[in-house]
Amino acid sequence: MTDEIKDYIHGLGEKAAKAAKALAVADEATKNAALTAAAEALRKNKDAILEANKKDVSYAKQAGKNAAFIDRLMLDANRIDGIADAVDAIVKLPDPVGRKLASFERPNGLKIERVAVPIGVIGMVFESRPNVGADAGSLCLKSGNAIILRGGSDSHYSTKAIVGCMKAGLKAAGLPEDAIQSVETKDRSAVKHLLKCAEYIDLVIPRGGKGLVKLVTQEAEVPTLQHLDGNCHTYIHEGADLDKATAIVKNAKLRRTGICGATESLVIDRSVAAKAIPKLLDAMPDCEFRGDSDTVLIDERVKVASDEDWGTEYLDSVISVKLVDGLEDALTHVDKYSSYHTDAIVTEDAAAADAFLNSIDSAVVMHNASTQFSDGGEFGMGAEIGIATGKIHARGPVGLEQLTTFKYKVFGSGQVRA
Repeated sequence: MTDEIKDYIHGLGEKAAKAAKALAVADEATKNAALTAAAEALRKNKDAILEANKKDVSYAKQAGKNAAFIDRLMLDANRIDGIADAVDAIVKLPDPVGRKLASFERPNGLKIERVAVPIGVIGMVFESRPNVGADAGSLCLKSGNAIILRGGSDSHYSTKAIVGCMKAGLKAAGLPEDAIQSVETKDRSAVKHLLKCAEYIDLVIPRGGKGLVKLVTQEAEVPTLQHLDGNCHTYIHEGADLDKATAIVKNAKLRRTGICGATESLVIDRSVAAKAIPKLLDAMPDCEFRGDSDTVLIDERVKVASDEDWGTEYLDSVISVKLVDGLEDALTHVDKYSSYHTDAIVTEDAAAADAFLNSIDSAVVMHNASTQFSDGGEFGMGAEIGIATGKIHARGPVGLEQLTTFKYKVFGSGQVRA
């Protein structure tokens, strides 16, 4: 069976590589036509997508998945409209392929240009979020890349239905349908074979929990762009407007608890904690607060935190609370426990904000804003394929520009090298 799965994955890769060559030279109008047709197909096939999603949700509930997991998996009419709207938004963005990144002339008369080009074939491994099929497929299409999608078994039917709509868009525009493919076997070995398919796949992007990231780190023979977990912090500095801070923390934690940009860890200056903590608890009665011993003394509604809480991505209505003795203490705590996804400071002190933004080495750092803005759509990218937490090639929300690399074009007039 293992050899069959390997052959299957290599077959997808071979078809993707061929499609990528055609997509790389497609003009912007053709790519936009495919995206517009795909968005139309998503709306037209809404009922079929919802039926497919019901199967996935039913299996997830039977498997005992928690509420946050179900929320990430579940689709409704509004969410499908949102997925289609995100595809339409990508149509309006400029084509990243062919951008002249730099140009210069050498003393010998050679003219050199650095130009943006597609990466090639992207392998996307993700868990539970079926919208990834449309977001990643659309971004890759517009940036001239072919993509092979391997969603978790929990979103199997939803992903298949959504990818079918993306393929319909490609077909309508006369582009190869193999530019967007999904791995349709639930066999777990398919992921390992995808990670080793260096003959055809140029980059793998994992999007999921620590288990998936660990697997990719251990098994990949293809370059990876990692999307790690989101242990995001919000730090309430002594110079914060506490009404503003309360509104920000409530949104950052509870707007959607199951997304990677949700605040999981709250850090508060001790000097304002006695006022801030009861105010936050009153505003967030359905959220469980787990704090250090000093936090528990301030308000009996706070439960005692364990050492594991400081590094935990809950993806639920739970938040850890740590009291600190000023900015330097806060920087030390955040640096120790952050997953380098998104961290924020709330303060009216410009110098403190500047120090935090410059010192914290996360992909996204924020001042007086909810960490849930850490999102490609909110950054004006139309959508994102993930949040890259590494430091090589791309960092933060990965949109169209981050899905290109570059090559040099050299124009001569007969020069030869001495």
